[in-house]
Amino acid sequence: MWRSLWRSIDRFSLQHFKYVINELRQIKVVDRHNRELVIDLLQSIVEIVTYGDRQDPMIFECFMENQVLAEFVRVLKIGRNSRIEAPLLQYLSIMIQNMDSEHAIYYCLSNDYINSIIEHEYEFDGGDLAPYYVSFLRAVSSKINRDTLCLLVKVHGDTVVSFPLYNEALKFACHGEKMIQTAVRALSLNIYNVSDDMVFQFITTPPVSTYFSDLVCRLKEQCFHLDTLLHSKEEKSTRERRNELILETDKILDDLYYLKDILSVGEYHLSRLISQNLFSLLVFPTLLPLLQLTQSDVSNISAVASLYIICRLLQVVGGKSMIDAVTGVILYPYMTLSVGDATEGDTVNGISNANSFLDHLNDMEKKVCSGPKSEGAENIKSNHLFGHLAEHISSNSQFISGPQNDDCIERGGVLAYAFADNNHSLLLASLFLLLILAESKDLDYLLASRIGLSRMQDIVTHDRSTSQVVDGSIFAKFMPQILNALLKILASQPPLSVLIQQHTGWFLRKLLISQGKRLNDLHFHLFNSSYEQSRERLWKELDGCWFDYIPDTFRNEWQSCKTALEESSQLKDPFFALELAVCQQHTDGDTATVSAWQRMVEAVKDFILHLQLKAVIFKGDLLEKSVLNMPTGPTADSGRSHASDISSASFGSDVSLGSGIPCRIAFSNAGIRDIYLIPVARGTTGKLLLTEKHPFRSQRGVVIAIAPLAGLCPKIDKDHPSWLHLRIREFDPRFNTSKAISNHLKMSNHVADGRWTIGFPNAKACEAARLLILEETCKQRSFVESLLTPLLQDDYIGNDDEEVRRDVEREVFWEPPPSDLVKVNVDTAWVSGKACYAAVTRNSQGRGSADSAERVIETCKYQRPSRRLVYYAALLQMGC
Repeated sequence: MWRSLWRSIDRFSLQHFKYVINELRQIKVVDRHNRELVIDLLQSIVEIVTYGDRQDPMIFECFMENQVLAEFVRVLKIGRNSRIEAPLLQYLSIMIQNMDSEHAIYYCLSNDYINSIIEHEYEFDGGDLAPYYVSFLRAVSSKINRDTLCLLVKVHGDTVVSFPLYNEALKFACHGEKMIQTAVRALSLNIYNVSDDMVFQFITTPPVSTYFSDLVCRLKEQCFHLDTLLHSKEEKSTRERRNELILETDKILDDLYYLKDILSVGEYHLSRLISQNLFSLLVFPTLLPLLQLTQSDVSNISAVASLYIICRLLQVVGGKSMIDAVTGVILYPYMTLSVGDATEGDTVNGISNANSFLDHLNDMEKKVCSGPKSEGAENIKSNHLFGHLAEHISSNSQFISGPQNDDCIERGGVLAYAFADNNHSLLLASLFLLLILAESKDLDYLLASRIGLSRMQDIVTHDRSTSQVVDGSIFAKFMPQILNALLKILASQPPLSVLIQQHTGWFLRKLLISQGKRLNDLHFHLFNSSYEQSRERLWKELDGCWFDYIPDTFRNEWQSCKTALEESSQLKDPFFALELAVCQQHTDGDTATVSAWQRMVEAVKDFILHLQLKAVIFKGDLLEKSVLNMPTGPTADSGRSHASDISSASFGSDVSLGSGIPCRIAFSNAGIRDIYLIPVARGTTGKLLLTEKHPFRSQRGVVIAIAPLAGLCPKIDKDHPSWLHLRIREFDPRFNTSKAISNHLKMSNHVADGRWTIGFPNAKACEAARLLILEETCKQRSFVESLLTPLLQDDYIGNDDEEVRRDVEREVFWEPPPSDLVKVNVDTAWVSGKACYAAVTRNSQGRGSADSAERVIETCKYQRPSRRLVYYAALLQMGC
């Protein structure tokens, strides 16, 4: 009965909506006393309107009839100093974002209510209003299209005179908060994608168009700041400097992607304005000093930073116009010599050189812009870019005069950095720039012919007359010198950091596969020296404290190395050039286990790199699978009378004491306890167990402590011969297999090594314990060596199933049959130009017997018929 008197209020009913509107209209002023009430009313209105837009059309009809948006504008005006702006803008953003009806959106953007809210005078100083305001602007921009855009602009005749949404948003373009910057850029892109010719005319006309020049200028300032960080003299660790560079390059990358998004809109006037500012304010001022065409200026960015910026620009922004323009400038020192445009002798004030360069630009403009692929708007863009470059040079550049000959060409331009002595970052960065250009699909075929490399076949197919140009391309002419410079880095003494060697290996593989050229004798000598260094470095780690982790590290790093070597130049991050400029070599004398771990990992990486490069040199391709085979069952038992459960014992396990050595150890809380020391090695696993004798079982004990056998370094105390000191690895490496990244470990540089001191009844027992630990460690190390030995053979270049051996001197190729069938050794004797063969077969017991080639073939066919096996046999029989 009483329940019927209290009917629940439907919050989303039309009646309740009218009630809330009336309550809001009765508010005459907003202050701190009624602020919360007003916020509740605004929230209710937004919730009901959002519901009505999807469920009840009558609610939105009421919303329009009562002009509720006008009430929002009124609340803004009467709510000064009440801090009502932030919640009002927040609720408006929510309402607009959740509107699905085109009718509702059209109404909200009409009647100039939104513009009134946008142009309201807000006080942004010292508050959190800016995020709400920009979020509101972004919400509005997400709902506009070509039909509703006209509702937000103010037009006089056929000209847009005001665009509050765009103008107010640009005021926050340089805001310090990243979220606000991102919102402004998203808003601007929304506008660019729906704008018509009138709006684009407004956007690309001063003073509004200064936004784009300011954007490029800020990008240029970030590049200078990057260069400042790169050459900072502050005493910081390599990791700190690297992190600073990463943060700065991320900012530059964000700006470049934003510029690319603007260019992707495809509007001619907007693209031309962006390209003009980009080339005049960033590209050419960076590119020309980099190529040493002009006199040096203290304001110039360093060569390493310049190369990084240009490479990133080509990768992210790209486009045929930019690729062709940058390539045309880079190729100037090499094209003038080939076409006979070089001036002889010295010039006066660089005038002749400047004119020659301008003539070169005119030639490039004619060749590039007249190509079959350069049509329409793209042709106009190229014409504009080359013309703007010529204007920039004639007004801002003073060319260096000098003779143009082969020596100058080799040491000039971008190759001046490729042949720079003892500057590995410059060498690799300059080669990377050439690779990006050479492999770009947008590069004009005439310009591509000057560079050469991967597109040579396409160039010759396109135009047979360019074959002479291909022969005189940069890579074709200077490939021996380039390979020699790269191999010198690998063979440096002392060996350089693995970081440098990995990137050098990437370049070597790319050039060898692209050019298809073999190494000469000098190159082979350099590579063999480098390979021997990497092998000795890995052997040395077998005596280190992390030798037991070498097989696991080898398998874990294999795919990472292969993936890094196969990375495309368009996807490879040129950050490596900056990283190499600040990287420091680790101190070999550091004996901490964390540093020793890092040295071991780097030694494994280095050897895998050389193993893969060796496969590229001899086979022409990388090895696919990890060549390290680990046994699946328990092997390499220590041979002592330990129970089978000792090698897998964990803390608290009940194990056999066996031949454990009794000793004593002091614990801070439990005093001195009698324990047994048991070192055990099985396969790659080695442990030192400290067990306490079981109270009821005399031959059993409970494991109370475990330490890795590797790295113990047992030493007897000089003053107390019955004390044995052990070093314990406290750092526990954990491999992250979810991501194929080189830095795959979660590690800390502040992990200190543990120390154990164990007491024995007498010096003899202490010495016996030391020898037992060393013996078990030696057995563990021997097993690891047995796994690595096949990989470290001089003639090893892959698994037997994949192996293709090549006699480089005689150019004789042969393939052995599968390793699980029969081993065939073929001795080739050259007599009167004919080859004679002698075959030796070995059975599973290793016994050998000489037989004829035909008999070997029949045996192979009988044991295991397969197409590949018959192929091996046919090669042997025919003498191929």
